[in-house]
Amino acid sequence: MLIFILKITHIFNVYKRFNYLLIMTIKRNFLWVNYILIILFVFLFSKKIFSQGNNKKFVVALDPGHGGKDTGNRGNNYFEKKIALKIALGVGKILQENSSINVIYTRKTDVFVDLIKRAEFANKADADLFISIHCDAHNSDAYGAGTFVLGLHANQRNFEIAKKENNVIFYEENYQQKYGGFDPNNPESVISLTLMQETYLDQSIIAADAIQKSFTKNLNRKNRTVKQAGFIVLKYTYMPSVLVETGFLTNKKEGAYLNSSKGQKEISNAISKAVIEYYSIVKLSLNQNTSFIEKLKEPSSINSIAKKTNLYFRIQISASSNSLTAKSYNFKGLNPIFKEKEEGLYRYYYGKASSYSNAEKLKKKAIKAGFKSSFIVSFLNNKKVKLSSVIDLK
Repeated sequence: MLIFILKITHIFNVYKRFNYLLIMTIKRNFLWVNYILIILFVFLFSKKIFSQGNNKKFVVALDPGHGGKDTGNRGNNYFEKKIALKIALGVGKILQENSSINVIYTRKTDVFVDLIKRAEFANKADADLFISIHCDAHNSDAYGAGTFVLGLHANQRNFEIAKKENNVIFYEENYQQKYGGFDPNNPESVISLTLMQETYLDQSIIAADAIQKSFTKNLNRKNRTVKQAGFIVLKYTYMPSVLVETGFLTNKKEGAYLNSSKGQKEISNAISKAVIEYYSIVKLSLNQNTSFIEKLKEPSSINSIAKKTNLYFRIQISASSNSLTAKSYNFKGLNPIFKEKEEGLYRYYYGKASSYSNAEKLKKKAIKAGFKSSFIVSFLNNKKVKLSSVIDLK
């Protein structure tokens, strides 16, 4: 049953990629390419879906941020575009030593690449993981590495980071037509970004978490945690996707570290280790015919006392600066609704489940009701805890 579910999911993902390519070619009026794509889809369908997929290499798409006329941030007179490229090439060099992994790059030289073309490139290559590499900037002495997946920004700082990276579209021709009128400076535009990546959100979070842990464990970097924000470059990818802010060029000490050969090598090593760890989870889940989520179990110090504590799950369906009455009529009939204020935002949760499987059912119900960005949140003794630390307890 589990392998059947895996195959159906894989069919759906390949179909999405195929459909995406078909639409793009129709737009360009290259009708003859449609026949090639049909043949390609049939080939993928027969070779990739109905086989176990063990012969296919794991494809990692590395995306060095910025490039060419887009220098990225210039904190302490460094060039973000150059540092991001060197780190990406370093990651790729290490990963290529693994015969089961194939690496592709959205750019390997100092050239400008449209954001949407970066995603198209990864989609056409049928990549299994997309990693966009950047350096951060701030008007303070902020420091540390942070990792992002696509989602609604939880605070102004996350929005500012996304806005900085999304402003790249202003370098592109016809950006208004290409991105459907998206405005990087308008927080409301971000909401439309989240829909396409929902299929891969769980996997993206796991990959991002592996990278973040590698930074803190192997390099003792300040942990700025995994966050969600609206990055255009992540929107159009049909695979688990992560954006890494490797550190702050505006911090004198950290900027010098990021610009150094030593720093770039260490960061490349840390990201590579995380990718290999993520790949091992994916491979193990396929080889043992188990679902991906079952391989996301992590031992935790709370495991031994979990059964004696109050562990439960809720579904976060919305977050807003506006306070609404926690009643079903405000949330499309869903009941019960719980409201909590955290970091200046009101977070609205639906339901309460004592097991993860029941939480998944509640999540599906919330999505069906129209809350497409719903996700599961775990609570231990009425305190929010990391999902990966407790998922194996119930």
